[in-house]
Amino acid sequence: MAQMKFAILRHAFRGPRAQTAGTGALLGAVLAAGTIYLAFVDADLLAAGYAVWMLGWMLGPVVMGGGDETVRPEYFALLGLPRRRLAMGLLTAAFVGVAPLVSFTALLGLLVVGIRSGSVLLAVPAMLLQLAVFVLLSKVCVAVVGLALRSRVGAVGSGLVNGAILAALGQVWVFFAAFGETGIPSFVGYLPSSWGVQAARGHWWALAALAASVLVLLALWAALLGRRSRPSSGRGAWSVRPTSPTGAVVAKELLTWSRDLVRNHQLAFALSYGVCFAASPLLIGWNGMLPYAGPIFVVMAAAMSSNLYGTDGTALWLTLLANASDVRGRQLAFLSVQAPLAILVTLVFTAVSGGPWPLVLALLPALLGGAAGLIPLVSVYALIPGTDPHRRAGNPLRTSENDGGLTGLAYLMIALVLLAAAPALLTAIWFGWPGVAVGLLTGAACFWFLGSLAERRLASHGPELLDTMRTGRKPVTQKTLRFDHLSNTQKAVAGWCFGLGALPLFPQGIVAAIFVANDKLHHSWFLATYMPAGFQYAVAGTFIALGLTMYGTGLWLARTNPATSEAG
Repeated sequence: MAQMKFAILRHAFRGPRAQTAGTGALLGAVLAAGTIYLAFVDADLLAAGYAVWMLGWMLGPVVMGGGDETVRPEYFALLGLPRRRLAMGLLTAAFVGVAPLVSFTALLGLLVVGIRSGSVLLAVPAMLLQLAVFVLLSKVCVAVVGLALRSRVGAVGSGLVNGAILAALGQVWVFFAAFGETGIPSFVGYLPSSWGVQAARGHWWALAALAASVLVLLALWAALLGRRSRPSSGRGAWSVRPTSPTGAVVAKELLTWSRDLVRNHQLAFALSYGVCFAASPLLIGWNGMLPYAGPIFVVMAAAMSSNLYGTDGTALWLTLLANASDVRGRQLAFLSVQAPLAILVTLVFTAVSGGPWPLVLALLPALLGGAAGLIPLVSVYALIPGTDPHRRAGNPLRTSENDGGLTGLAYLMIALVLLAAAPALLTAIWFGWPGVAVGLLTGAACFWFLGSLAERRLASHGPELLDTMRTGRKPVTQKTLRFDHLSNTQKAVAGWCFGLGALPLFPQGIVAAIFVANDKLHHSWFLATYMPAGFQYAVAGTFIALGLTMYGTGLWLARTNPATSEAG
């Protein structure tokens, strides 16, 4: 099975997928080098670093598309292999890939600890066992979520839990401040991620605990493999009778939102993330983020829907027959599902915290309209071929074979939706209530204008989109958002711009400006809040300009005419 996976990856990592894998490997190498550095500083810091790696293995596949399933259990269903033997073969194959290699590199820190403590003989097997624990935890988490997604209650429940966990990780500083932790929490030393460090220090019990964990997790995964099956879709709760073509599309989309358990999971995840992220500071007695729970929910919901047309699978040909009404219908359906929740959460939480009313009332319509306009537009311009719903494997979260493309599309959607709301945000910060009018105007403009662009694109490139969906290969055009014609240096620059542009634009720029406007100074890692009074908005504005420049540079490179590039 390991040889099979290696052969598949050798033929699959070409073109854009190779570029995505290379960028991911580069970022992973940087993180691994930083983790190894912790081994030279303090072993306790290294244990905390490995706790983050373990959480990444557990939550990353669940949140970002279901993990690596290059070799699936279904491929061997007719061989009659015992479950434990199948699990062992799949586990061996799971060690082949970029992510295990990067994680193994990070685990070289155990070797450093072993050399410094004189326990090298324990450090070497601890590295292998710790990696096996990471991989098996990932497999078990994905399998458990797959079982949960077989019912609507399980899909919603797992979405709520996953959203809360990810929000807690994003607001971890709140928990440190709330519980008086100025250093590494004491419980980190008891996590399975710390057992490798304990073994490298010379504790035999830790090595035995790692070995026992591998056996228990392998047995649990083998048992879960036996229950793996395609999730069943529930019956929709809505009964609608459309009276127009657009109404028919709205009805179809609403039924899909009620019946597709993956969409149930994504909706619950986005709502849970927004509420928990904004409510976390209540632990330290600060309610200043509560009003932004609704806007955060809208942004995350847009990211979850960024590949809207890709989720249709080959049924896209039905959509092409009604493209004149399809885009508008999908826009209205998105607003019908998301807007009531976003408005309710925003009004309630803003009333509880006492404002700022102009800012949130300006943000909400701008974000809703921007999301409703950008979702179909981005989906038809950067469609990622999806798996037909009836062919999804036992892991229903894996809606496409291109996990990296889906992740990049989600981050791009977050940046674009925030960019669409920037005029309303800045107007509300500087002038107050006029920002509400700007938010309504920009939201309506994005809804109508971007939706019109998506309609035209769907009408003019519908056959090409269907061919992409069927074959998984995008047609080469004279001028499109592709990277094939770029040099390796240009590809790297564009990748870094698209991948990291959100950092200066959103947290250090827009969010920092919001904190400054609300007199939340010396706040967490937002640089502008630490600046003198005359430089706070200037620093936040500089970061916003930097983020926009990065995205603009990436778009300019990607849109360069191949012929011009070759001539140069």
